Amino acid sequence: MRTRTEETTIKPRTLERSTVLAATPDVVWAVIGDFATLADWHPQLPPSRAEGDGDPEVPGTVRVFAVEGTVVARERLLDHDADARSYRYTLLDPLVLPVHDYVATLAVRPHPDGSEVTWSAVYRSEDDVAAQVESLFGDGTYGTGLAALRARLTSSR
Repeated sequence: MRTRTEETTIKPRTLERSTVLAATPDVVWAVIGDFATLADWHPQLPPSRAEGDGDPEVPGTVRVFAVEGTVVARERLLDHDADARSYRYTLLDPLVLPVHDYVATLAVRPHPDGSEVTWSAVYRSEDDVAAQVESLFGDGTYGTGLAALRARLTSSR
């Protein structure tokens, strides 16, 4: 439970990165739409899998990242909409940074040049953590992943 002081200093924040790709939304979604296999296309993330017998399209499924058998991160799927080509998830444990109520969305939309992929999040944090979140998640995870996706889809043409 948060104290009144924490509630007044922990502020709502947003984070977003996007890219336009010269590929159809269906082609892009075929690469990124499986919640359990993010690390298959993201070069800087450890291997990921659905925990237990989780279905990567069913809300409640937990995605686990592990390094040499040790779990380093867990995320829970909140929504998966293949027709809309998007999914939302939340961070579980262990948390890399002191953030609260972190909910991210990965979505593919039609664009005149092919498709636009947007990776965004809403969360709450102290002011001094926001720059770290922008760097670690915004640039490191989202930006690197979107650049890798661009390279992958460009090289497969």
